[in-house]
Amino acid sequence: MTLLRSLLFVIWMYGLMAIMGILFLPTLIMPKGVILWGISVYARSLILGLRLICGIETEIRGQQNMPRGTVLYAGKHHCMLDVFIPFIVTRAPVVIMKKELLWYPFLGWYALKAAMIPIDREGTTKTLKKMVGEAKERAADGRQIVIFPEGTRVEPGAPPAYHAAGLSALAKAIEEPIVPVATNAGLCWPGRGLKRSKGKIVYEILPPIPAGLSRRDLMARLETELEAASNALIEEGRAVQARLSK
Repeated sequence: MTLLRSLLFVIWMYGLMAIMGILFLPTLIMPKGVILWGISVYARSLILGLRLICGIETEIRGQQNMPRGTVLYAGKHHCMLDVFIPFIVTRAPVVIMKKELLWYPFLGWYALKAAMIPIDREGTTKTLKKMVGEAKERAADGRQIVIFPEGTRVEPGAPPAYHAAGLSALAKAIEEPIVPVATNAGLCWPGRGLKRSKGKIVYEILPPIPAGLSRRDLMARLETELEAASNALIEEGRAVQARLSK
């Protein structure tokens, strides 16, 4: 039954992406704010599908910790859902994304229109400078810069592997608060594979880390706070799943 529900959800996820992608085509010639609104609608539809099809609840905690205006959103990354949560909790997010996603129908088109920042994850110092320059331009427009400090999806509870260069360069260039966002999403929605397991996904927005810290202090504080919060959510999530399995 779990695999059947998971398959139905995947059909919902990509089917809805195709339907909304077609319906929203006229917005490609409209202001990008309309695109951002459309992505937020899709994000909420994913959460609805998780609940109705897979029996997975989603909770977002700590929204009072998200400042207005420009911030650097630094999230733990377990699965695809993580990429869409910023469109619910911030006003005008800019996701730093791998450039290969631009080749996806609909997703790539709208990402370009919404001025996301595609990067080559295997890139050089030149790539880093380009990313920072574009992020600084978006931040000047009052947007929120979204980055996943580990650079890719990780398994819940896996040893952390933060990439200091990109995050610290962004923090230095933008000079705005860094907001850590913890999650246990990978317990219900693994980074790879079809299966979606019943349970409760929680995203927790932690208190902002002030701008102006040294690279060493920033990374130490971010990793300590983000890992502690995520591990606590993982323990909570596993307890929920154990209760549901009885």
